[in-house]
Amino acid sequence: MTRRPRATRDAADERPVALVLQGGGALGSYQAGVFEEIADSAWQPDWVAGISIGAINAAIIAGNPPKDRVAKLRRFWETVTAPPRWAGWTDLVFGVVPELRRQAGAANAVLFGQSGFFAPQAPGAWLRDPPPTSYYDTGALKGTLESLIDFDRINHREGVRLSVGAVNVETGNFAYFDSAEKPLRAEHVMASGALPTGFPAVEIDGEYFWDGGLVSNTPLQYVIASVPRRSRLIFQVDVFPARGRLPRTLLEAAEREKDIRYSSRTRAASRIIRIVHDLRHNIEGLLAKLPPELRDTPEARFLHAFGCTSTMDVAQLIYRPEDEQGQAKDYEFSRGTMEERWAHGRADARETLDAAPWCEPMPPDLGARTFDVVGDRLRAQGRRDLA
Repeated sequence: MTRRPRATRDAADERPVALVLQGGGALGSYQAGVFEEIADSAWQPDWVAGISIGAINAAIIAGNPPKDRVAKLRRFWETVTAPPRWAGWTDLVFGVVPELRRQAGAANAVLFGQSGFFAPQAPGAWLRDPPPTSYYDTGALKGTLESLIDFDRINHREGVRLSVGAVNVETGNFAYFDSAEKPLRAEHVMASGALPTGFPAVEIDGEYFWDGGLVSNTPLQYVIASVPRRSRLIFQVDVFPARGRLPRTLLEAAEREKDIRYSSRTRAASRIIRIVHDLRHNIEGLLAKLPPELRDTPEARFLHAFGCTSTMDVAQLIYRPEDEQGQAKDYEFSRGTMEERWAHGRADARETLDAAPWCEPMPPDLGARTFDVVGDRLRAQGRRDLA
């Protein structure tokens, strides 16, 4: 298939670019592949926001100079997908059969954890009073993050803003830790990915936090609603597809349930954001057409607070594998699967960047648009099971 030339960015297009990364555990290697293509494009993000594994990828991107970002992402994913020494024979037996390799990878994560990321609680820990509140310990992740991320760079805002979302365990309130508002450290990133009851809550300044995906699995709304609002291009990378095949087995049903549960939040947020931003845009347009005596009424002043002239383009990149990945796909960290997902992310991002539909002028009655280049192609091919 002949590749079309990549679209070029108009010199007049000065919109800032944001990269929004969903939670999804081991599926996050797809996000890393997407970023590798974006890093080689004209649309470099000045803001990265993430939840859970998306927060880890986002922090690695923000915490390194442009020339090192892909290499540091690669180092993280190779670290956490390093097979245990005893598992060499399983690679020979299972490596050539993807389904068996995925099952073995998931079993390895459950029984032994992942290098540089998490490990089962020591047997003696269960004899303590009180016992652990999680099955795994994430102490290794702190060292991994600190070895790969320059938090001084993030906190001095040397290039890229970082925002990560977490949930306060005691209040149930969602919180964003944002480098534009406060210094961040490894614990803020770990808190965003502290999914109970697998991982323990993370203490930050006397309060305890769990994975932000418990409330919202995407930080898209936070980025779009940020004040002051600016017209922006946003790459939204999701790892759970909304559409899928009708399950034929119990395991397929478990996978499909997980996709729907996590993608539904993203779909609902995207739809509401698009409607609300169109509303803001049209409020501003309507107020501009009113005579001065009407613009100065209490009702008009009230509406003005909700108006906005900024526009938002959201380019969606969604992981849609051809074959079922299994209900354990978000904790299946085998090296082979990681490489496949990384390559899939690169391919989807390449197709999206080559098309670059956001380069077309925004219709005057719209405040926000969403694009799904890969999904449009799949639908045109009749692949409704994937798009």
